[in-house]
Amino acid sequence: MKNLLLIDDDKELVSLLAEFLTLEGFAIEIAHDGETGLGKSLSKEYDLILLDVMMPRMNGFDMLKMLRQKSNTPVLMLTAKGDEIDRVLGLEMGADDYLAKPFSERELLARIRAILRRTQYKTANNSNKLSHLDIELFPSQQQAICQDFTIELTGTELSLLEKFLKHPGELFSKSDLSEQVLGKKLQPFDRSIDMHLSNLRRKLPTRLDGKTRVKNFRGRGYMWLDGDVNTNSYAVN
Repeated sequence: MKNLLLIDDDKELVSLLAEFLTLEGFAIEIAHDGETGLGKSLSKEYDLILLDVMMPRMNGFDMLKMLRQKSNTPVLMLTAKGDEIDRVLGLEMGADDYLAKPFSERELLARIRAILRRTQYKTANNSNKLSHLDIELFPSQQQAICQDFTIELTGTELSLLEKFLKHPGELFSKSDLSEQVLGKKLQPFDRSIDMHLSNLRRKLPTRLDGKTRVKNFRGRGYMWLDGDVNTNSYAVN
């Protein structure tokens, strides 16, 4: 049974969501403000945290910022409908995904399951280590080693990096990355893939040869560069 922490000051909504998710087979714990939520999230291991933005005592952004200093527990941000600034800020701070209110219970369930699928790599061994150029990726530990630096990754960053490292030199459209990595169809103005990739780029040191690690083909997608790959000839996957 997966353990979820639901943090939201809307008690009526929390009660309805907790009942629905319990019926779907999840174990649910609740907090109604960011300060209490942070304490719970750091005192116990959860499979996923559902985090509202606007809350008393400590808002969702401040809580996420403090959480990411100590934990990579997956986080699904619950944002105001149409507020793109909140969505971008949440992703920049390390949220795995966002969902705008109001949302349907089925959409919430789909997002939860997609995130949990991305974080199911945690096992007791490193048999699935993946290496490419100066990067060693350890899905079981949710981290990578690059140029002797240990890099902690969120579950989404892990899945995105694994996708690229398994297919260096291939071009992937944002639509494909959204469906294959995030588990959702790309919506208009959705910048989730861009923000997760930006966070990943920030965490990784510069290549020793000074070349960029990933190239953006405007309007086409992204390619993780493989040595001296010729970017003038490629196929979308």
